[in-house]
Amino acid sequence: MENKKVKAELFNDNFQNFKRYNIPKAQLVLVDIPYNLGVNAYASSTEWYINGDNKQGESKKAGKPFFNTDGNFKIAEYMHFCNRLLIKEPKQSGKALAMIVFCAFEQMQIVAEYGKKYGFKHSYPIFFIKNYSAQVLKANMKIVGATEQAIVLYRDKLPKFNNDGHMIFNWFEWTRDNSDIYPKIHPNQKPVSVLKKLIKIFTDEFDTVIDPCAGSATTLRACAELNRNSYGFEVSKKFYKDAMEQMLSPIYFKQYNGNNQKFQQISLWEDTPCNL
Repeated sequence: MENKKVKAELFNDNFQNFKRYNIPKAQLVLVDIPYNLGVNAYASSTEWYINGDNKQGESKKAGKPFFNTDGNFKIAEYMHFCNRLLIKEPKQSGKALAMIVFCAFEQMQIVAEYGKKYGFKHSYPIFFIKNYSAQVLKANMKIVGATEQAIVLYRDKLPKFNNDGHMIFNWFEWTRDNSDIYPKIHPNQKPVSVLKKLIKIFTDEFDTVIDPCAGSATTLRACAELNRNSYGFEVSKKFYKDAMEQMLSPIYFKQYNGNNQKFQQISLWEDTPCNL
């Protein structure tokens, strides 16, 4: 294997400020955008009630959004900046970029339409099948949701595609991570195992992947374990800190800078590829 360093950097900042970090353009942008569920965020979850028991009354999460920042997410601004985060359209085939956006079912058409406005002329959906549902409060009322969905967007040429000669369907099994290896940090955290499948398909080793809304940094962890360079942005100080201390700790030495508790990001594999 080529002896080459892999980079993985998480920034506690908005992705719109990407220029200040001098990061390279990406082969793949992989992101889970806010679902904007608002006050109904916990409406199908037992967390709406104290200890999950409706007899004990509503919890503090009842009628509250997951995050205060969800309502500030602007899809147009996102598409504009992500277009700038990706490499230019290559002349040769089989090398083109891609963007994969996890979103709510109701957002899929909006994402596709805004993608066209900002240069992503083509798109297609992919689906993820679970063997469980978070909508436990609806179980005796209706058919509950047990899927996640995403959209693959690209400009002109079909994106880089590593299928190893096998047909790949537009649905994947949603496999939960082992929490002892990949701790649960974020309510909407995507499994590393699922992200790895996508990263393998649309990138090669040492390509660059960017996650503009990194959350728990599972994208960065997946990339590190697959020898891809990765960069993520997370505006929440809490999620940034938790991601650095828990999700990314196997791939960083963490050093504190006095009372500021700033992380100095040092790769564990300065001279060798990642092999966790």
